[in-house]
Amino acid sequence: MSVSAQREAFKKGSVMVFWGWNRGWFGDSDIHFTGQDYNFTLQNVSAHDRPTPIKEFDHYINPLKMSIPQVNYNITYFIKDNLGITLGLDHMKYVMDQDQVVDFNGNISNPEYAAMVKNGKIDLSDAKFLKYEHTNGLNYLNVGVQQYKQILNKKNFDVFWAYGLGAGALIPKTDATLMGKEESDHFHLAGFGLDARTGLNVVLWNHIVAKADIKYGYINLPSVRTTVENVKVDKATQDFTFCELVFGIGYTFNTKKQK
Repeated sequence: MSVSAQREAFKKGSVMVFWGWNRGWFGDSDIHFTGQDYNFTLQNVSAHDRPTPIKEFDHYINPLKMSIPQVNYNITYFIKDNLGITLGLDHMKYVMDQDQVVDFNGNISNPEYAAMVKNGKIDLSDAKFLKYEHTNGLNYLNVGVQQYKQILNKKNFDVFWAYGLGAGALIPKTDATLMGKEESDHFHLAGFGLDARTGLNVVLWNHIVAKADIKYGYINLPSVRTTVENVKVDKATQDFTFCELVFGIGYTFNTKKQK
């Protein structure tokens, strides 16, 4: 069967539902903290993701725990043959590296914490000063458009290369302990993201989809809630690049009757 003899997998009117997981990598970023008695910037702060260990496999298959790992779910509708619009949620996790020394610019009124700044630098390994995580999570609610190109077509086995663009809102639930202040611990619209995406889709028996994507993009968070003391004043701002590897399983079906 030739590549041009495409079956209905990604035909116009098809729908694909997907559930999967991700690994994430984040560029260094400057994080600016403001409050009633402080205003400072930590420069070139590094961070990592926090995948659920494989030994905790029940978190990946137990319906009551499946939202705990770094998960992705989306639905794609094909407005034309091989052209899909996707609505999805990427539940990434962002954890500031605790063991690092960074440049400090600004001021802190509290003398105890101001004394931690030495020669324009601060050692973040002392979590008493700051613990900063988007672990519940760095939630990227996004809309994307993808073009699918069939590159292999065999009996009950098809391979599609996909590429496209996405954009959306960031709604993190930030776990931040800043200078002994109580964390906010609320979901909050904090910013926006943009991404370019590409990946491979292996379609089995015209319906089951094994999928692996790579996303590279930019996240801007101008309004991160850090404490509950004064949500209108206490906040952090940051922006950074990210790379995300997404893999999982989907199912595709056609909503239109085929002639």
